[in-house]
Amino acid sequence: MLEQLLTEQRNPASEGIDAQPTLEILRIINGEDQKVAASVAAELPRIAQAVDAITASMERGGRLFYIGAGTSGRLGVLDASECRPTFNVPPGLVQGIIAGGEPALTQSSEGREDEPETGAADLMARGFTATDILVGIAASGRTPYVLGAVDAARAAGAVTIGVSCTPDSGLARRVDIAITPLPGPEIVTGSTRMKAGTATKMVLNMLTTGAMIRLGYVYGNLMVNVQPTNSKLRDRAVRIIAAAAGVEMAAAARFLETASDHVPAAIVMARRGVGADEARTLLARARGCVSAALEMEANG
Repeated sequence: MLEQLLTEQRNPASEGIDAQPTLEILRIINGEDQKVAASVAAELPRIAQAVDAITASMERGGRLFYIGAGTSGRLGVLDASECRPTFNVPPGLVQGIIAGGEPALTQSSEGREDEPETGAADLMARGFTATDILVGIAASGRTPYVLGAVDAARAAGAVTIGVSCTPDSGLARRVDIAITPLPGPEIVTGSTRMKAGTATKMVLNMLTTGAMIRLGYVYGNLMVNVQPTNSKLRDRAVRIIAAAAGVEMAAAARFLETASDHVPAAIVMARRGVGADEARTLLARARGCVSAALEMEANG
């Protein structure tokens, strides 16, 4: 059965690649990589449906969970870990679970992926409820660890999403929303860290970024919830305030300091000529959304 999966097929474009000079090897890899974006584009309607479901879950107080094994699990943990520094989301709002736990991030632990009961237990150990939402990730669409977690999430009454790279997979048939980019056979047969991994990362980026935009964590196309915890990020924060408020860099820096390094408050202060306390009050009423806070002030 495994040999019939799209992700396990041999790629005619890379036959004999081991006998090619380095530049030709890279041309072959690059040519195949160009198929990835198109495969993701074909899934945009399903990705949009998933973003809306994630947004609705978070608006009800729910959390987003990723679960996977091997490369799929690492990609989920990576995307989850980047949400807090990028969007300053509450701790635990986006969580990644990988078969084998934290050691599996750097060491192979693929044996754990054959245990559906462990997937279910690992998910429920995080206090997963019907309000939360689960994204199961498995390039093959058949990983027992992921399927076990999906079954547990469905039994809890939660919405489930599946990301796989094989048509009509077991995962796709089990979930409420199936996202199935099909970038085709890998350059190195079965090495799903390549095209399938790239397609998966693109999808996960869209899921969290799309949801955060819908929730108001972005103003225009500016990353307004950046945390200025080092010199690079402080410089970025000042530039964001300057762009969002239409003020000079020096003024933006002063607003940031007065706002105690809270970028959204600094923007509201600069745009509406209010103090830090009033800016924070407006943002609290707007659930942290800068555009909504500015509308409230504009409408009195």
